[in-house]
Amino acid sequence: MTERARFGEAPSPAQLDHMTRNEADTAFRKRVRTIFEWLPPAPQTRILEAGCGRGFYLRMYRHWSACPLVGVELDREILQKAQQNVRSLAGVWLHQTDITQLPFASGSFDGVILSEVLEHIADDAAALRELWRVLKPGGRAAITVPNADYPFFWDPINKTLEALFGRPIRSGPLAGIWAKHVRLYERAELRTHVEEAGFAVRAVRAFTHHSFPFQHNLVYGLGKPLLESGLLPAGLAQAADRNAFDRPDGSALNPLRWAIRLLHWFDRHNALDEPAGRTTVNLALLGEKPAGSSEG
Repeated sequence: MTERARFGEAPSPAQLDHMTRNEADTAFRKRVRTIFEWLPPAPQTRILEAGCGRGFYLRMYRHWSACPLVGVELDREILQKAQQNVRSLAGVWLHQTDITQLPFASGSFDGVILSEVLEHIADDAAALRELWRVLKPGGRAAITVPNADYPFFWDPINKTLEALFGRPIRSGPLAGIWAKHVRLYERAELRTHVEEAGFAVRAVRAFTHHSFPFQHNLVYGLGKPLLESGLLPAGLAQAADRNAFDRPDGSALNPLRWAIRLLHWFDRHNALDEPAGRTTVNLALLGEKPAGSSEG
């Protein structure tokens, strides 16, 4: 299969901006742009999302393509939420499994999404080797991780604690960027791990430097639990619901919509690939399984 046949045309930046117009996490908006650019879906492209969480990428990919989609997630409770989010979508299969021991034959997939997952895994090297195994030769892996050199305003609490004591908060509402993470990554470290697993690195980028103060804490420490509690009226909550990207916007007077516009205002100066040496929320890397590799 040629490269052109394996991958299709990515949605335009304007289309992806529209899909993420309700997104309070401005770094997530950049992750969506990057992943669709690197793994543009085509009808025959088989894509695995390793660590699919609640199924947001699976829903977005199904919105643009009929390509076969597979999601794996270890956490049973989170997988159940993914099942609720994708149950009406054809051609999407979910499995509860460990990424380091995938139940798929070698060379099963054209593309792998590994977004904000690697930092949760104790043996990240084993996870990368397993993803290399299940990719077809010439297949791609779009990887995103939190940057160890993150901006102060994204998570001022942990940035200060790291500078003073070298010990961030890793759980609870103040955990910020360190929430349940084994590690954050430096650019060279990520590249080394990916290359040692057998991938050829085709691109590396870093994004989201400017942000509203305490944005991570506000979005994930406060906003996410509030949305998932079900306490907000449906019309209000939809303005910040990632699953609502293909629904009408609702009232222009919704206060959450105005709050998200404020976060996007801070994002207006951010590039999709920031200059080297600038603090960013995320690192992203495109890995490819060399065409001459055996599938085992």
